[in-house]
Amino acid sequence: MVQPNPPEPGGPGLGKTAPSAAGPRETAPGEGAPGEAASGTIEPEGDRNANRTAGPVLRTRRFLLRPLQPGDAEAIHRLVNDWSVVRMLSNLPFPYPRSLADEWIASTETQRLDRRAWHVAIIDPAASPERLLGCIGLRVDSQTRAGDIGYWVGAKFWNNGVAGEAVSRMAHWALANLDIERLTARVASDNIPSAAVLRRIGFRECGSGRLPFLARGGEHPVLLFEARHDDLHAAVPEPAETTVPAPPVQRRTVLVAACALIDSDGRVLLARRPEGKSMAGLWEFPGGKVEPDETPEQALVRELAEELGLDVSEACLAPFAFASHGYAKFHLLMPLYVCRRWKGIPMAREGQTLAWVAADQLDRYPMPEADKPLVPLLRDLL
Repeated sequence: MVQPNPPEPGGPGLGKTAPSAAGPRETAPGEGAPGEAASGTIEPEGDRNANRTAGPVLRTRRFLLRPLQPGDAEAIHRLVNDWSVVRMLSNLPFPYPRSLADEWIASTETQRLDRRAWHVAIIDPAASPERLLGCIGLRVDSQTRAGDIGYWVGAKFWNNGVAGEAVSRMAHWALANLDIERLTARVASDNIPSAAVLRRIGFRECGSGRLPFLARGGEHPVLLFEARHDDLHAAVPEPAETTVPAPPVQRRTVLVAACALIDSDGRVLLARRPEGKSMAGLWEFPGGKVEPDETPEQALVRELAEELGLDVSEACLAPFAFASHGYAKFHLLMPLYVCRRWKGIPMAREGQTLAWVAADQLDRYPMPEADKPLVPLLRDLL
């Protein structure tokens, strides 16, 4: 099991320990983004009040991830009060009293309402009645813009891919919806299966340390892990060993047109890629792929209408710069246009989050590698 974070002050503390990782103050789509005071966020149509106070309810191929409920206490107490589980969690005593499960669940609700922390139960909805398999927690450090993730799974559900499937889903959700640039995790050095789970879903080992383990009665070495957007999306099964050199990768070139829409206050419109798309959670300039029968200008007119509901004339698109960047599976060539005149009000029509961002705030928004070199050019222009 991945190590949980230290409990929140006022919640179940070291003497009253929570059975899962402490979670983050969740940021609703577009809220609390870097430089918000200077940017003004536009939320997706039909989603203006989504996730204001409700926790994430996520689905995987087999499982449901939902906020903890008072009725979960019995199952949590039964599953955590197992030496094979609790010995891998740094903040838990053994035996683990039932009363602490009730107190901890109540504290997670308070943290969720304050948007300081988020915890979810891993549920098997196919069981009748539904069955709790484990928990995941995530906490955000706004200073470092990192989310620390922890989880545990009941011993009788091990070796069924529960942790990998559930934690991967939570990690992708976090990077797509929270104001973070990376995820961190800590694993007891002798917890080889959990370390393998993290590596398999895209985490990189980045160091080591020591943490106190209450159940073991002292400090124990831990492995430190980290993952960013590119790590999770590039996660693939490790190739089998071979003595034959791999042939060079032939990457196709993809032409994508992008547009810097600039308003009367000199702010630039950015769009945050929604969950479910590659590089979800990163901010980019609106635009899209140029089809074989299109010019870049024609593609932008079409994309800006489809994505934002804007009526833009080709004559109002001024070529400004371009980006050329090699990704793992393709090479991106992206001309960037500048536009100061259009008809309509930008509306998020494809689930993305929009933000008007001042030029001196652009570098505070995490972007795909291809977009980053364009920021200083825009800043100089504005």
